[in-house]
This record gives sequence, structure tokens and C-alpha cells, in this order.
Amino acid sequence: MPDQFLTDQFHLPAGIDYLAVFAWALSGGLVGARKGFDLVGVFLTALVSAIGGGVIRDGVLLQTVPPVLTNAAYLPIVTVATALAIVLARKIHDMRMIERVIEMVDSVGTPAFAVVGVEIAAHSGLPTPGVLMVGCVGGVGGGVLRDMLVREVPEIMQPGRYLAILCALACALYMIMTIGFGLPRFPCAWGVVAGYVLVRWLTLRYDWRTKAVVG
Repeated sequence: MPDQFLTDQFHLPAGIDYLAVFAWALSGGLVGARKGFDLVGVFLTALVSAIGGGVIRDGVLLQTVPPVLTNAAYLPIVTVATALAIVLARKIHDMRMIERVIEMVDSVGTPAFAVVGVEIAAHSGLPTPGVLMVGCVGGVGGGVLRDMLVREVPEIMQPGRYLAILCALACALYMIMTIGFGLPRFPCAWGVVAGYVLVRWLTLRYDWRTKAVVG
């Protein structure tokens, strides 16, 4: 199973996967709360955000059973993240601040899921382009499904703060370090996550954005 790959085959702590699940669930819960959903709506938004990338990665691209169906830890993690999202949403009344929190939480979940996707795809024997694609899809898939669920244009498709580019670079960097140079996966994984968070923070701090092709 994918969660066994993380600990047995690659020596990559399952905590990376759990961190990604928690971050995306928290992000989804905040989006649901921002939209004015009730408890069920907030939980479902959190659930889709948390498992969406993994379901696309495993169920569609790799044709394996998604870990949400085999790992009993996922639903409790999503439940805790949902509760935290509701508490935060009630305490933060400034919608712009909520948006900023969502973006920062996304910056943790995206590279964490991307690293997990790269590891699982590499274990499946895919060629390098396939590994890169699976990593990227795993990293941003939950966010895309979350935005579609709440009837918003997915953030990755809008002019914004280099989300897709940074995700691809994070996957490529991790692949170069671990597959190319054979460096230890544990520090590389956390290093990529930390680096991604730092760069995303800089794009938020200095408002670095991509531009629309037309207009």
C-alpha cells in the first residue's frame, strides 16, 4: 500500500503524508467556512481537499487503492483539521486574513503531497516524466477539486503566485537530489517542503504574480 511504501521502501516518514493531509484538510475547511457552509459542508470540503490529490494520483494515474481507504488515520486527521478550521474562521473576521491563512496552509500541503507522489510514482517504475507528472498532480489535485467543489476557478489556472511552477520545481528538485544523486530522502523531503514554504511566503510578502496571457 502507498503508506507502506513511505516507511518500508523509501524510509520516508509517514508524517510527511499526514502533514499534507492535515494541511489540505485545514485549507479546505477554511474555504468551506469562508463560503458560509454548515458543519457537514465544511467537513466535506476539508475531506475533498485532503484526499483529492491522493485519489487522482493513486486511483486514476497509478491505478492502485488510495490510502484513504486503507489507512484508518486519515479520517481522524481530517476531523481534527475541520474542527481547527471552524475555530480559526470564527476568530478571524477579516476575509483577507483568512485568504492569507489559506494560501500559507496550501504552501505546506502542496510540496508535502508532491514529495509523496514522487516517491510512490518512482516505486511504480514510471519513467522520469511520469514521476514528475504524478508528483505535480498529487501536489495540486486536492486544491483543484476543492475549488471546483465550491464553484471557483481553480487557483492553479488563474494569474497568481507561481503555484504550478513552484510545484513542478519542487518535484524536480526532489527527484534530482534523491534519484539523481542518491541523497537521503528524509532530509531532502523536509528541505523541499521548507524551501517551498519559504518561496511561497516571499511571493505573498512581495506580491510576486504571474500575468494573464491576454489583457
